[in-house]
Amino acid sequence: MKRFYLIGFLLLMAFDTLAQLSFKYAAMQAEPLSMTTEWLWRVFGHPWIYGAFVGYIGAFFCWMTLLKHVPVGPAFAASHLEIVSVMLLSVWLFNEHLGWPQLLAAGLIILGIVCLALSEHREAASS
Repeated sequence: MKRFYLIGFLLLMAFDTLAQLSFKYAAMQAEPLSMTTEWLWRVFGHPWIYGAFVGYIGAFFCWMTLLKHVPVGPAFAASHLEIVSVMLLSVWLFNEHLGWPQLLAAGLIILGIVCLALSEHREAASS
């Protein structure tokens, strides 16, 4: 069952990350932003918007499957690992800069998820 959780959360993170990065690419391709039909055609004319749809649909099915089997608290926290993955990949893909506040925040997110996972493991062992 642990393998199921690990694979499920990795897939969830991958789909969420795909969605966010695809939205970034789509937004860059559709510039400048304007509330016109031409802008909508530019958005839907680029394949990255469809990558975002695939990412969100995949994340939805992964999330619904995981929620059948895991407690919602730690699952919700772990689902936010995509914040860290998107941040790290944006450095490589978009040449964005990371400073110490972003790195500290990413570390705190990871630490929080680890703490929740350990507390769930201890509670399950004591039951």
